Order: sequence, then structure tokens, then C-alpha cells
Amino acid sequence: MKRIKKLLNDFKLYWRVPPKGRYMSFKEIASLSFGSMGIKFIVYCISQMIIAVGNTLIGNTIGIDPKALYVIYIISVLSGFPLTALRARMIDNTRSMKGKYRPYIISMGIPTVLLGILFIWMPYENMSLFTKCAVVLAFNIGFQFFYNFYTDAGDSLINVLSPNSIERSDVLSIKSIIENFSPSVASIFLPIVARAITGQDTLYNLKIYRVLFPPMLIVGFMISLLVYVNTEEKIVQAKTHVIQVKFTDAFRAIARNKYFWIISLAGWLGFLEGSFNSILGWMYNYQHACTAAQYSVIVAIAGNASFWNNVVAPFVIRKYGKKKILVFTNVLNVFFIALMLPIVRMTGSAYIIWLLLGCTFVNQFITSLGHLLNPSVNADIRDYQQYITGERIDGMFAAVGLIGNVITLATGFVLPALYESSGLNRGVALSLGYDGSNVYDVLYNQEYFIKISSVLVIASVAGAILNAIPFFFYDLTETKQKAMVRVLKIRALF
Repeated sequence: MKRIKKLLNDFKLYWRVPPKGRYMSFKEIASLSFGSMGIKFIVYCISQMIIAVGNTLIGNTIGIDPKALYVIYIISVLSGFPLTALRARMIDNTRSMKGKYRPYIISMGIPTVLLGILFIWMPYENMSLFTKCAVVLAFNIGFQFFYNFYTDAGDSLINVLSPNSIERSDVLSIKSIIENFSPSVASIFLPIVARAITGQDTLYNLKIYRVLFPPMLIVGFMISLLVYVNTEEKIVQAKTHVIQVKFTDAFRAIARNKYFWIISLAGWLGFLEGSFNSILGWMYNYQHACTAAQYSVIVAIAGNASFWNNVVAPFVIRKYGKKKILVFTNVLNVFFIALMLPIVRMTGSAYIIWLLLGCTFVNQFITSLGHLLNPSVNADIRDYQQYITGERIDGMFAAVGLIGNVITLATGFVLPALYESSGLNRGVALSLGYDGSNVYDVLYNQEYFIKISSVLVIASVAGAILNAIPFFFYDLTETKQKAMVRVLKIRALF
């Protein structure tokens, strides 16, 4: 009771004023957390419209086969290069009184929502394959700028709300618990609503998304306004400092940031790691491994895996530090992805989807703690950047990060090749008696389902191994970060 009473007193005392040694009030933390829940509604919807090999909405529902999907994926990524460079320059030279990121919650949020609604209501049923590709590509070029700008602003805001690394980790834990409520709820009710709309146990019908996504997008944007209204950016620099960052200068400055290259390399090398993500949904939609109600329970359980990590994260970070957690979680990730291989090979057995769920749950339980650290790690990296160069650079990190897209494009033939070699192509679909209009129909065949799923799990294991290696070289500790912020404060005085 005493602890509860103290918590209530602290809540009242620090609602508008931060505690001593901290930079964010409880009101600001609450607004960031609940506002981010609205952002996550938008992310949940739009992320399913982004071109990617293995995207179920574009591939399975709209009906674009892997080869065509990869072609427009390449064009989409290439179009993102100039748009990302423009976005980087705009962020690093923003001089708004509202801050570096907050203005874009509105200016980029509105066009993102409009594009999302229009995307889902296009008459794909009456389009040829070429027209479908052209329309999806056109929308994705728009998403490359507006959606990426919007999500980057929402995710990066924590970088400038507090220079205290521990406080950022604490706030991110609270934020993650609250913001993940929106995709969890959406995922739970999606199979049930889909069943009510279509009368079938499927998620691959455009009617489902046309009913659910527009209100989710609009409500999400309205909730996200809490972030714009009730947060305040706090960058440690002199008030008289004039921001003017040239593109070439920013690029040269980031080239000296070893921690950026370590973290980025981990992501670039591990692009295959998420290959297995479609299998659980495939098992429900194509192998009918459970009912719609059961699948809602499965999604709910899987979505709850990260909740407990968010609760314990502040304590674990204080005890072990971010580096040890990153290394530990990435190594275990390899093991638990590999466990999926014998499971998918038993497809057709009773309760197999529940075994896959168990493996997925443990995998997400372990890795989500590492994923929670990413925003905090990236904030520390930006502090280091300001420490070594004297200039706060944020947007250019995204532009330099495009190198990862070059690596993905250079090796990206792997996934389409994996799909094709596993039997996911039009010729196989026709040989099995399907009309060939949607090559994913071969997944109804148990033999091909097992073959394709096994290949994707193996690819994920390879990606996870590559992703883990760079974290062994990361040594930016909390103590180092705190010392750098002290130096930045002294510099700001002069």
C-alpha cells in the first residue's frame, strides 16, 4: 500500500514537471505512449501495403506472383534513394519552433492515411497483372516518402525527448507496452471479422481490408495527435545554434561513426531473418490447421510474447547493459528459429499449429527484448555523433542506411529463387489443377507447403546467424553515453 501511495503521489507531483535528474514529465510519457498507439494502428495497416517478397496482402490477396513482385520491389527501392535523401535533408535542417520531428506527425500523417485508404479501395479484381503492378508500385513510391517520413518521425522522437539513456530505455518500455495494444487488438479481431464478412476461414479477401483498414487509419491518426500536442523536444545544444547541415558534410560525418556501421551491418546482413514470418498465417489459410476463433487466440498469444519483456526491460538493462542483452538475444534467436524446421515438416498432424505457435512465442519472447533496445541504441549512436562532430545529425542516418537496400537488391534474388525452387510458380499451380491466376494456391498442397516452409525457415536461420555477429563488436556502454552528454552540456554553455 505504501508503494502504491507513493506512486500515486509521484504521479500527481510529476505530472507536468519531470523528476529530478529526468527530462520527461508523466504527462509527456503518457502522451507519447498513447499517441504512439495511434501511430501503430497506421503502421499495422500500411506495412501490409509495402512491397516485399512474401507480402501476403499484395501477393496472396491482390495476386501478384513472386517474380513480378520482386521486379516492382526493385523499382520501389530505387525510387526511395532520392526521396530518402530529400527526407534526410529536410529533417537535419528543420528550424520549426515545434521541433525536429513533431511537425511531421501532421504534415506526413495526413497524406499517409489518404494513400492507405485509396490503396485498399483500388479495383484490383478488374486489373491485369501489369496494371496491378503499376498501381501497387505508384502507391509504394508515395509510401516511400510520406509513410517512411511519418514513421521515422514517430520512432525517432524519443531520441530528442531526453538525453538520458536510462530514461529513454524506461520510457520505451512503457511506450512499447501501450503502443503494441493496437496491433494486438487488430490481429486478434481480424480473423473473426474476416469470417463474419466472407463466411470463410481466410484472410485473403480484399473485402476484409476495405471494411477494417479505413477506420483504423483515421482513428490511428487522431490518436497520434497526442504526440504532437503534448511532447517537447530537448536537444542538448546552444539556443543560438543555427542548424545548417550540407548533405556531403553529413555523409562524411556519419562515416566516422563506428557504432552506426555496427548496428546497420547487423540489419543489413540479417535481411533473410524474417523469411519465416508468413508460415503461421499460411498454415491457417491454406492448410486449415485451426478455426477462425482458434486463430484469434493464437494471434493473441503470439502478440502477448513481448509484453513481459517490456515490463522487465528497465531492470535487465540496468543490471546487464544493452550490449550483453543484444548479443544474448540474437544468439538464442538462431536456436529458436531452427526449432521451427522439424515442426513445419509435421504439417498435417493434429495440433501442429500450436507447436509452431509455441516456438514462435518463445522466439518473440526472447528477441523482443533486443528489439526494444533498438530505439535506445540508435539514440545513443546519435549522441555519439553529436559528440564527435559537434552537430546533431538525425535524418542523414536514414539516407546512409540506404546502403542496406543496395545490399538487399544485390542479393535479393535469393528469396524469389527460394520461392521458385520450392515450387511456388505458375507452372506448378497449373500442374496441380489451379488456374494459375494466383501462384500461392500451391500452398493448399501439403507437400509443397512443407517444402516451401522448410526452405524459408532455413533462410531465416542463415539470416539470424549473420545478424548476430556484428553485436559482438558494440561497446557503447551507458557510462560512456552519460559522459558524452556531460561534455555536450558543457559545450552548449559556450
